Amino acid sequence: MSLERTLNFEGSKGKAELETLFDSGATYSCIHPDAVAPLETPIPLPRPIDVETTSQGTFLRIEHRVPLDFYLNNLRLTDEFLVVPGLSEQAIIGATTLQKWKIRLDFENDQIITDPRAARLKLI
Repeated sequence: MSLERTLNFEGSKGKAELETLFDSGATYSCIHPDAVAPLETPIPLPRPIDVETTSQGTFLRIEHRVPLDFYLNNLRLTDEFLVVPGLSEQAIIGATTLQKWKIRLDFENDQIITDPRAARLKLI
């Protein structure tokens, strides 16, 4: 299941508003190559990742990643996004990012719930 929102993204090169799908069924967070250009320079993966698409037997090669900040409910969050050629969305927030930042999706009420404590920097 998924919810969609417009989020502000920020990289070392600039900022952009992107239509973002929150998808609990997607393992990783992803971004379309066209959306990356104004934000950040893609970093080559040490080894490409071949992933199967929803079309059985069809694979897609992912060769780059980017670290990006994004803003949700007035919180600055950050994660690594895989640069996915042909991605149907501008950006997707996947399960690993949802878990990392304790983001909950309330499909019944069409809400994305954040825990401000998850965004605190803790030094031990």
